[in-house]
Amino acid sequence: MATITVVIGEPPYGQERVYTTLRFTLAALAEGHRVNLFAFEDALYAARKGQEPAEFPGVLDEHMPNCQGLLEVAIRQGATVKLCGVCAAERAVRPVELIDGVQIAGMRDLVQWVLESDRVVSF
Repeated sequence: MATITVVIGEPPYGQERVYTTLRFTLAALAEGHRVNLFAFEDALYAARKGQEPAEFPGVLDEHMPNCQGLLEVAIRQGATVKLCGVCAAERAVRPVELIDGVQIAGMRDLVQWVLESDRVVSF
């Protein structure tokens, strides 16, 4: 099976990019691939604890997909998740605020993953 590095920079609830990224990640894991997920810019908020996305009043009776929960499932299924340390520092996001299994890293880590991967996907 392949090693896939997935890169995302969009905020988790501003659009559906993080949701789509996590669905892709879970599908790749289900197919037996190894997945590295690197989040930078506002995408790192998907890894914060305590997310409670608002529902769509008048449109849906359900809540929006919870990126935290999907990311936790991906980690349990074997995804390696790293966040850009510079982006976290700029946003005052501390490691204690992150879900278990997420690491603060740097661009050198992303470069290494890209070099070691069979495929790189950016959402």
